[in-house]
Amino acid sequence: MRRVARETVFKLVFEYTFYGVANEGTLELLQSDASLDDDDKAFIAETYSGIIASEEELKKTIEAHLSGYTLERIYRPDYAILLLATFELQRKSVPVAVVVNEAVELSKKYGTDKSGAFVNGVLAKIAKDLN
Repeated sequence: MRRVARETVFKLVFEYTFYGVANEGTLELLQSDASLDDDDKAFIAETYSGIIASEEELKKTIEAHLSGYTLERIYRPDYAILLLATFELQRKSVPVAVVVNEAVELSKKYGTDKSGAFVNGVLAKIAKDLN
C-alpha cells in the first residue's frame, strides 16, 4: 500500500534529519514489513535515495516558500514531511492533491496541532510555483 510506503520514507527521512547520513540498516529493516509489495519497496528505496541526493535543492525550494520561518525553526517531523512531499511534487508522478493530502495526513499523525495547516500552506505555495 503506497500510504504505508510513504510513511516508511517519512520515517527514514526523519531519522536522516538527525544524523545527516543514510542508514541502510534502517532502510532494510523498514522494507522488511510484510505488508509492502515489491513496488512499494522500490518506491521506498528510490524516493529515499532521491531525497538524500537532492536535499540541498529541496531545502532551497522549501525555504523559498516559508513565511516567517527558517528551516531551523520548523518542527523536525514537519521538515521531514516537507522534504518528502516537495520531492514528490518535483517529480510530478503523483497528482498534487494526493501529495498534499498524504503530507497533511502524516503531519496530523506525527506533528503538532498546527502542523497540518502549516504543511498544507507551504506545499500549496510550492505546488503553485511548480505548475
